[in-house]
Amino acid sequence: MRAFVLLVAMLVGGYAHAEAEPPVKLSSSGICHAKGSSYYAQTKKFTAFKTMEECVKAGGRHPKK
Repeated sequence: MRAFVLLVAMLVGGYAHAEAEPPVKLSSSGICHAKGSSYYAQTKKFTAFKTMEECVKAGGRHPKK
């Protein structure tokens, strides 16, 4: 039973981390930042998107760099 509880806790923790790191972030200034881009990690206020295309369709724009 203890192993089961530990396994569930690890899975839930991994899921929460995945949700905390979306593939694309739309910043409050309207710029879409893909994972791995220059300002992705620095972007704290954002709306999450699965793809860059979804982010742009929602009104965001590509970074100038």
